[in-house]
Amino acid sequence: MDWLPLLSTLAGAAIGIFATLIADRNRWKREDVKEALRLRLDIYTQYTTIVKVLGETLRALADREHPSNDERALALRDAFRDSGIGIASERMWLIAPQPVVKASNSVFHCLRRICDGYIDGTAVSSPEDRARWEARGEAAAEMRKLMREDLGVGPLTERHSPLLNDQNNPAAQRS
Repeated sequence: MDWLPLLSTLAGAAIGIFATLIADRNRWKREDVKEALRLRLDIYTQYTTIVKVLGETLRALADREHPSNDERALALRDAFRDSGIGIASERMWLIAPQPVVKASNSVFHCLRRICDGYIDGTAVSSPEDRARWEARGEAAAEMRKLMREDLGVGPLTERHSPLLNDQNNPAAQRS
């Protein structure tokens, strides 16, 4: 009996099985990378949306008349807590790379300072308020830049949007 054809067939089958296993493993790795990218995109989208909505909410609440300073403070604290930024921030800490986490944490603290400033009586559009919003705008721009780099998207060439009531303020439009 000639063993050569049988051994050739077995060797070919083993090579075919091994090649299939390698191809499956590579396909699994690509899908895993794609899923991780989709997850980060979802987290980044959620976080940036919360940041934008929370900022608008804080400004609107600070500009609104309240029966007392305590009620104004309570409304601002509730808005900050209820915005979901705490949960979104924790998701960032778990999933995002360190530079994005650091940048998102900076934006979080800028919003916290804006909220605390309004609680302490800072007037909307006062110089102190404008400085806090400028810092938030710069921090948010850096955060978005790092998120886009992490997602493999090219840089933006213009600012997302000017601050509310700041159409004539060139400094606000730069950030």
